[in-house]
Amino acid sequence: MGRAFEYRKATKLKRWGNMARTFTRIGKQIAIAVKARGPDPENNPALRAVIANAKRENMPKDNIERAIKNAMGKDQKDYKEMVYEGYGPFGIAVLVETATDNTTRTVANVRSILNKFNGSLGTSGSLDFMFSHKSVFTIAKKEDMAVEDLILELIDYGVDEDYNEEDNEITLYAEFQSFSAIQHYLEENGFEIKSSEFTRIPTDLKDLDDEQRATIEKMIERLEDDEDVQNVYTNLRPQEEEE
Repeated sequence: MGRAFEYRKATKLKRWGNMARTFTRIGKQIAIAVKARGPDPENNPALRAVIANAKRENMPKDNIERAIKNAMGKDQKDYKEMVYEGYGPFGIAVLVETATDNTTRTVANVRSILNKFNGSLGTSGSLDFMFSHKSVFTIAKKEDMAVEDLILELIDYGVDEDYNEEDNEITLYAEFQSFSAIQHYLEENGFEIKSSEFTRIPTDLKDLDDEQRATIEKMIERLEDDEDVQNVYTNLRPQEEEE
Protein backbone atom coordinates (compact mmCIF):
# COMPACT_ATOMS: atom_id res chain seq x y z
CA MET A 1 0.00 0.00 0.00
CA GLY A 2 3.03 2.28 0.21
CA ARG A 3 2.82 3.31 -3.45
CA ALA A 4 -0.90 3.92 -3.18
CA PHE A 5 -0.38 6.13 -0.13
CA GLU A 6 2.30 8.18 -1.90
CA TYR A 7 0.08 8.53 -4.96
CA ARG A 8 -2.85 9.76 -2.87
CA LYS A 9 -0.66 12.16 -0.89
CA ALA A 10 0.85 13.66 -4.03
CA THR A 11 -2.46 14.15 -5.83
CA LYS A 12 -4.54 15.36 -2.90
CA LEU A 13 -2.63 18.65 -2.71
CA LYS A 14 -3.85 19.53 -6.19
CA ARG A 15 -7.44 18.55 -5.54
CA TRP A 16 -7.79 20.70 -2.42
CA GLY A 17 -5.51 23.60 -3.21
CA ASN A 18 -8.04 26.44 -3.10
CA MET A 19 -9.85 27.04 0.20
CA ALA A 20 -12.94 28.75 -1.21
CA ARG A 21 -13.35 26.00 -3.79
CA THR A 22 -12.88 23.39 -1.06
CA PHE A 23 -15.65 24.92 1.06
CA THR A 24 -17.99 25.01 -1.94
CA ARG A 25 -17.36 21.34 -2.64
CA ILE A 26 -17.87 20.37 0.99
CA GLY A 27 -21.10 22.38 0.99
CA LYS A 28 -22.38 20.23 -1.85
CA GLN A 29 -21.39 17.07 0.01
CA ILE A 30 -23.30 18.30 3.06
CA ALA A 31 -26.35 19.01 0.90
CA ILE A 32 -26.25 15.50 -0.59
CA ALA A 33 -25.85 13.88 2.84
CA VAL A 34 -28.68 15.92 4.40
CA LYS A 35 -31.03 15.18 1.49
CA ALA A 36 -30.34 11.47 1.87
CA ARG A 37 -30.60 10.97 5.63
CA GLY A 38 -31.59 14.24 7.31
CA PRO A 39 -29.79 17.06 9.17
CA ASP A 40 -28.97 15.29 12.45
CA PRO A 41 -25.36 14.04 12.41
CA GLU A 42 -26.14 11.55 15.19
CA ASN A 43 -28.51 9.71 12.87
CA ASN A 44 -26.64 10.39 9.64
CA PRO A 45 -23.25 8.63 9.31
CA ALA A 46 -22.55 10.23 5.93
CA LEU A 47 -23.11 13.70 7.36
CA ARG A 48 -20.85 12.93 10.33
CA ALA A 49 -18.10 11.96 7.91
CA VAL A 50 -18.49 15.14 5.85
CA ILE A 51 -18.47 17.33 8.97
CA ALA A 52 -15.26 15.67 10.17
CA ASN A 53 -13.64 16.36 6.82
CA ALA A 54 -14.89 19.96 6.89
CA LYS A 55 -13.25 20.50 10.27
CA ARG A 56 -10.00 19.00 9.02
CA GLU A 57 -10.08 21.47 6.12
CA ASN A 58 -10.59 24.31 8.66
CA MET A 59 -14.10 25.09 7.48
CA PRO A 60 -15.62 27.42 10.11
CA LYS A 61 -18.36 25.99 12.31
CA ASP A 62 -20.77 28.72 11.15
CA ASN A 63 -20.22 27.69 7.53
CA ILE A 64 -20.95 24.06 8.35
CA GLU A 65 -24.14 24.89 10.25
CA ARG A 66 -25.28 27.25 7.50
CA ALA A 67 -24.70 24.57 4.85
CA ILE A 68 -26.81 22.09 6.85
CA LYS A 69 -29.58 24.67 7.29
CA ASN A 70 -29.50 25.60 3.60
CA ALA A 71 -29.73 21.93 2.63
CA MET A 72 -33.14 21.75 4.32
CA GLY A 73 -34.48 24.81 2.50
CA LYS A 74 -37.04 24.72 -0.29
CA ASP A 75 -34.66 26.43 -2.69
CA GLN A 76 -31.79 23.98 -2.15
CA LYS A 77 -30.58 22.54 -5.43
CA ASP A 78 -30.85 18.80 -5.91
CA TYR A 79 -27.29 17.64 -6.55
CA LYS A 80 -26.56 14.41 -8.36
CA GLU A 81 -23.21 12.65 -8.13
CA MET A 82 -21.84 11.71 -11.55
CA VAL A 83 -18.52 10.23 -12.68
CA TYR A 84 -17.14 10.97 -16.14
CA GLU A 85 -14.39 8.92 -17.74
CA GLY A 86 -12.08 9.71 -20.61
CA TYR A 87 -8.58 10.22 -21.89
CA GLY A 88 -6.38 13.27 -21.69
CA PRO A 89 -3.41 13.86 -23.95
CA PHE A 90 -0.62 11.26 -24.21
CA GLY A 91 -3.02 8.43 -23.34
CA ILE A 92 -3.53 9.48 -19.73
CA ALA A 93 -6.70 8.02 -18.19
CA VAL A 94 -8.95 10.55 -16.44
CA LEU A 95 -11.84 10.07 -13.99
CA VAL A 96 -13.82 13.14 -13.00
CA GLU A 97 -16.17 13.01 -10.00
CA THR A 98 -18.86 15.68 -9.98
CA ALA A 99 -21.82 16.87 -7.92
CA THR A 100 -24.21 18.71 -10.19
CA ASP A 101 -27.73 20.05 -10.48
CA ASN A 102 -27.43 20.11 -14.28
CA THR A 103 -25.83 17.05 -15.86
CA THR A 104 -26.18 18.51 -19.37
CA ARG A 105 -24.03 21.49 -18.39
CA THR A 106 -21.51 19.39 -16.51
CA VAL A 107 -20.88 16.77 -19.17
CA ALA A 108 -20.55 19.50 -21.79
CA ASN A 109 -17.97 21.32 -19.68
CA VAL A 110 -15.93 18.17 -18.99
CA ARG A 111 -16.02 17.16 -22.66
CA SER A 112 -14.99 20.65 -23.77
CA ILE A 113 -11.96 20.72 -21.46
CA LEU A 114 -10.79 17.27 -22.51
CA ASN A 115 -11.21 18.18 -26.18
CA LYS A 116 -9.18 21.38 -25.76
CA PHE A 117 -6.28 19.28 -24.51
CA ASN A 118 -6.62 16.75 -27.35
CA GLY A 119 -8.39 14.30 -25.11
CA SER A 120 -11.81 12.70 -25.35
CA LEU A 121 -14.75 11.77 -23.16
CA GLY A 122 -15.46 8.04 -22.95
CA THR A 123 -18.53 6.02 -22.10
CA SER A 124 -19.51 5.09 -18.57
CA GLY A 125 -17.47 2.16 -17.30
CA SER A 126 -14.87 2.39 -20.05
CA LEU A 127 -12.01 3.28 -17.70
CA ASP A 128 -13.34 2.46 -14.25
CA PHE A 129 -11.45 -0.86 -14.23
CA MET A 130 -8.14 1.05 -14.31
CA PHE A 131 -8.75 2.47 -10.82
CA SER A 132 -9.36 0.80 -7.45
CA HIS A 133 -12.19 2.52 -5.59
CA LYS A 134 -11.12 2.71 -1.93
CA SER A 135 -12.44 3.88 1.43
CA VAL A 136 -9.85 5.90 3.34
CA PHE A 137 -9.97 6.76 7.05
CA THR A 138 -7.42 8.80 8.96
CA ILE A 139 -7.65 8.27 12.71
CA ALA A 140 -5.70 9.38 15.77
CA LYS A 141 -3.60 6.60 17.25
CA LYS A 142 -4.66 5.73 20.78
CA GLU A 143 -2.00 5.79 23.46
CA ASP A 144 -0.31 2.41 23.93
CA MET A 145 -2.32 0.94 21.05
CA ALA A 146 -0.66 -1.60 18.78
CA VAL A 147 -1.46 -0.80 15.16
CA GLU A 148 -1.19 -4.50 14.30
CA ASP A 149 -4.03 -5.31 16.73
CA LEU A 150 -6.34 -2.82 15.04
CA ILE A 151 -5.58 -4.25 11.60
CA LEU A 152 -6.35 -7.75 12.87
CA GLU A 153 -9.72 -6.51 14.15
CA LEU A 154 -10.52 -5.09 10.72
CA ILE A 155 -9.01 -7.88 8.63
CA ASP A 156 -12.42 -9.02 7.38
CA TYR A 157 -12.79 -5.66 5.64
CA GLY A 158 -9.51 -6.05 3.77
CA VAL A 159 -7.95 -3.12 5.61
CA ASP A 160 -4.36 -2.04 5.00
CA GLU A 161 -2.67 0.86 6.77
CA ASP A 162 0.01 3.51 6.75
CA TYR A 163 1.17 4.86 10.11
CA ASN A 164 2.45 8.43 10.29
CA GLU A 165 4.52 8.38 13.46
CA GLU A 166 5.26 12.11 13.37
CA ASP A 167 1.57 13.10 13.40
CA ASN A 168 0.54 10.01 15.42
CA GLU A 169 -2.10 9.22 12.81
CA ILE A 170 -3.11 5.99 11.13
CA THR A 171 -4.48 5.95 7.59
CA LEU A 172 -6.67 2.94 6.84
CA TYR A 173 -7.45 1.74 3.32
CA ALA A 174 -10.28 -0.66 2.51
CA GLU A 175 -12.71 -1.57 -0.22
CA PHE A 176 -15.31 1.00 -1.24
CA GLN A 177 -18.25 -1.07 0.03
CA SER A 178 -16.71 -1.44 3.52
CA PHE A 179 -16.98 2.27 4.34
CA SER A 180 -20.09 2.14 6.57
CA ALA A 181 -18.96 -0.97 8.48
CA ILE A 182 -15.52 0.50 9.22
CA GLN A 183 -16.98 3.86 10.23
CA HIS A 184 -19.33 2.06 12.63
CA TYR A 185 -16.48 0.02 14.13
CA LEU A 186 -14.26 3.05 14.68
CA GLU A 187 -17.05 5.08 16.25
CA GLU A 188 -18.20 2.22 18.48
CA ASN A 189 -14.66 1.69 19.73
CA GLY A 190 -13.96 5.33 20.51
CA PHE A 191 -11.48 6.16 17.76
CA GLU A 192 -11.13 9.81 16.76
CA ILE A 193 -11.81 9.93 13.03
CA LYS A 194 -9.78 12.80 11.60
CA SER A 195 -11.14 12.35 8.09
CA SER A 196 -12.89 9.79 5.93
CA GLU A 197 -13.34 9.74 2.20
CA PHE A 198 -13.33 7.72 -0.97
CA THR A 199 -10.42 7.77 -3.37
CA ARG A 200 -9.50 6.12 -6.64
CA ILE A 201 -6.03 4.62 -6.95
CA PRO A 202 -4.77 3.76 -10.44
CA THR A 203 -3.75 0.14 -10.92
CA ASP A 204 -1.06 1.05 -13.46
CA LEU A 205 0.83 4.35 -13.49
CA LYS A 206 2.05 6.07 -16.65
CA ASP A 207 5.28 8.09 -16.98
CA LEU A 208 5.56 11.31 -18.98
CA ASP A 209 8.33 13.82 -19.59
CA ASP A 210 8.29 17.25 -17.95
CA GLU A 211 6.63 19.03 -20.88
CA GLN A 212 3.90 16.44 -21.19
CA ARG A 213 3.38 16.46 -17.42
CA ALA A 214 2.92 20.24 -17.47
CA THR A 215 0.15 19.83 -20.07
CA ILE A 216 -1.64 17.23 -17.94
CA GLU A 217 -1.40 19.45 -14.87
CA LYS A 218 -2.94 22.36 -16.80
CA MET A 219 -5.80 20.10 -17.88
CA ILE A 220 -6.39 18.98 -14.29
CA GLU A 221 -6.42 22.60 -13.12
CA ARG A 222 -9.01 23.49 -15.76
CA LEU A 223 -11.21 20.59 -14.70
CA GLU A 224 -10.89 21.44 -11.01
CA ASP A 225 -11.85 25.05 -11.72
CA ASP A 226 -15.30 23.88 -12.80
CA GLU A 227 -17.76 24.43 -9.95
CA ASP A 228 -19.36 21.01 -10.46
CA VAL A 229 -16.14 19.02 -10.20
CA GLN A 230 -15.38 17.34 -6.88
CA ASN A 231 -12.27 15.29 -7.67
CA VAL A 232 -10.04 14.53 -10.64
CA TYR A 233 -8.02 11.31 -10.84
CA THR A 234 -5.48 10.24 -13.44
CA ASN A 235 -2.99 7.43 -13.86
CA LEU A 236 -0.06 9.85 -14.19
CA ARG A 237 2.75 8.78 -11.91
CA PRO A 238 3.34 11.34 -9.10
CA GLN A 239 6.53 13.27 -9.76
CA GLU A 240 8.06 12.40 -6.40
CA GLU A 241 7.99 8.71 -7.34
CA GLU A 242 10.05 9.20 -10.48
CA GLU A 243 13.75 8.57 -10.37
